[in-house]
Amino acid sequence: MQVEQLYTNCLSEAAYFVSSETEAAIIDPLRDVDVYIKMAEEKGVTIKYIFETHFHADFVSGHLELARRTGATIVYGPDTEAGFAFYKAKDGEEFNIGKLALKVLHTPGHTLESTCYLLHDETGVPYCLFSGDTLFVGDVGRPDLFSGELSKEELAAKMYHSLATKIKPLNDNIIVYPAHGPGSSCGKNLGPETFSTIGEQKKSNYALQEMSQDEFIKTITEGLASAPAYFPINARINQQGYQSLDVVMQNGLTALSISDFKEKVKNGAWILDTRNSIEFTEAFIPESVSIGLDGRFAEWAGIVLPFNQPLVLVTEKGKEEESVTRLARIGYDVVLGFLSGGLDAWKAAGEPIDLIIDIDADEFAMDLAYDSKIEVLDVRKNKEFVEGHVTGAVNKPLDTLADIMNIAMLDADSNLYVHCAGGYRSVIASSLLKRQGFHNLRNVLGGFGKIKLINGMPITTGSIELA
Repeated sequence: MQVEQLYTNCLSEAAYFVSSETEAAIIDPLRDVDVYIKMAEEKGVTIKYIFETHFHADFVSGHLELARRTGATIVYGPDTEAGFAFYKAKDGEEFNIGKLALKVLHTPGHTLESTCYLLHDETGVPYCLFSGDTLFVGDVGRPDLFSGELSKEELAAKMYHSLATKIKPLNDNIIVYPAHGPGSSCGKNLGPETFSTIGEQKKSNYALQEMSQDEFIKTITEGLASAPAYFPINARINQQGYQSLDVVMQNGLTALSISDFKEKVKNGAWILDTRNSIEFTEAFIPESVSIGLDGRFAEWAGIVLPFNQPLVLVTEKGKEEESVTRLARIGYDVVLGFLSGGLDAWKAAGEPIDLIIDIDADEFAMDLAYDSKIEVLDVRKNKEFVEGHVTGAVNKPLDTLADIMNIAMLDADSNLYVHCAGGYRSVIASSLLKRQGFHNLRNVLGGFGKIKLINGMPITTGSIELA
């Protein structure tokens, strides 16, 4: 028996490869499925099943792609309705993988079709639980993402029942393998580990503690941050189906001449620059949006880019395929190509460039003391802002800057100094502001992590003023 977790950090996503004898199964695969096919070839096994725990909202799953390329059967749990061929499993049904047995545990709550899979080893002993978004390390799946006609309170009630009847009765030594780890927006506050045990979760997970149903519903529904805008789009894609990744890659990897690139932009394509933030601020094509591959690329692309507009790419040489692949993981299928030769070719042709002025925290402190027209724009999350911020700063979390009306509320006559926690999000924000005509801005290198170390920097924590 082999059970392997394949973790993708930028999406906080875990897929699983399970094999025994000559057969294998994949749980919750990503859309780019080559890694699973290669693993099966190397191990000399055939992928028999593709098990999905639910319709994922934060990425496009690889169920259709993998089934197309391997002939494996797609399996979803009870109450699943989809626009493609799949096997709808019954609660309690078992599937054989070599000498292993995988038992279906229908656990509605995160979504109606949410299902966990309990793996029994060769001796028939329960070994691990693939818990999807039902049970995380330290958390449970939020009940407000893809609920059909049900309210989040109604789904939370179903979650309460699922945990009580399907999860809590399991043996303490069973390993918990969830679909997500820290940083995921599919729960409220996932723990730092990517796996655990039932026993550990019974002790430490707030959602598994003894409480009434009403108390549980209140606990898991209060304090939910707004879900990223692309979540319902991805959930529908996973439910209804999508085109072959081969077609997406072929289109996206079209090398565009400068004239072709400009023509596509003229016709409405957005320019996405995937180089790292330091390179971007030094020089970029006007109206480009910066989302560097060096951060949580797919997540922020899904949040700030419109799904109804095609994209053209500017990338570091050799990063074209990675850029298109990681966009496809969250359903951006209309990438029209990349600029051949990248920014170097653009500059060599004498085309116009723009830049964002970077300043370090020390210079920011000096400017703040002497320039009365400075407006400090903090693009961290509200929770981060409340825990400590520059006194007088305006908090507009990055995910809200995709709304043009929200940007329009900023004072165009002020000197905008933009920062986040470490520098990645502030460059994305600055590029969005530039695109909307805000040019009198500075990006603070190192973000609040550096700012708060400056002696004398006026910092507000809650209602307490610190200087």
